[in-house]
Amino acid sequence: MKKTTKRVFVVVLCLAMIFAMAACGKKAETQEASGGGSAEATATEDVQAKGEGVMTYAEYADAALDTEVTIETFVQAKQSWWEDKATVYTQDADGAYFLYNMACSQEDYDKLVEGQKIKVKGYKAEWSGEVEIVDATFEIEDGNWIAEPMDATDLLGNEDIIQHQNKKVSFSGMTIEPKKDANGNEVAFLYSWDGSGSQGDDLYFDVSKDGKTYTFTVESYLCDKDSDVYKAVEGLNVGDTVDLEGFLYWYEGVNPHITAVK
Repeated sequence: MKKTTKRVFVVVLCLAMIFAMAACGKKAETQEASGGGSAEATATEDVQAKGEGVMTYAEYADAALDTEVTIETFVQAKQSWWEDKATVYTQDADGAYFLYNMACSQEDYDKLVEGQKIKVKGYKAEWSGEVEIVDATFEIEDGNWIAEPMDATDLLGNEDIIQHQNKKVSFSGMTIEPKKDANGNEVAFLYSWDGSGSQGDDLYFDVSKDGKTYTFTVESYLCDKDSDVYKAVEGLNVGDTVDLEGFLYWYEGVNPHITAVK
């Protein structure tokens, strides 16, 4: 074979290899994208799936107060445990559930890690507007899911916000407004709702958006005085602009329990 012919043959072979590699890469990208989508869809389906006799969130929301409810949900945060009772924030793909004083041993409480799936049976109740499940028992189930915070900034002041009660939420561009302490001084936060507390008690602070003011709380059982969020709120000044994350708790109106400050 002549050198010229060899060179032409090599060039053609190289071009063929390049086109083949490109085609394989394109196919791999397509498969990866398709596979990722399938995995995501499967994960969503797993979160939305309910076992036999288990309510959907819509069925739970429609259930009358004081009736028995059975749900499957995922732990998002633990607020407290004492005397074999646990208070837990949970959520599924469609809504959130606040489990108040649920029967729970210390051993089982340790199993309630963030994302853990559980089956809960109890009674739907309400306290000062906060809808919760009481007198509950639970079972650990296979499954894990952690909710992304829903941006609830634009829902503040909107009556539809109650439909998202107890969800993991975020608020952006909030301005710290002054509160009055026991001496009438303007401060950025209070220990306890009326300022009568001390470090270690709940922190109450006011924030505003679009000319309206709201009271947010750092619940000391959920985030104690040594937590980053507790220290961050203690370091706030009136007029600061902050982004916040937490759970959309309710007390005579929207009263988020804040878990992060930026």
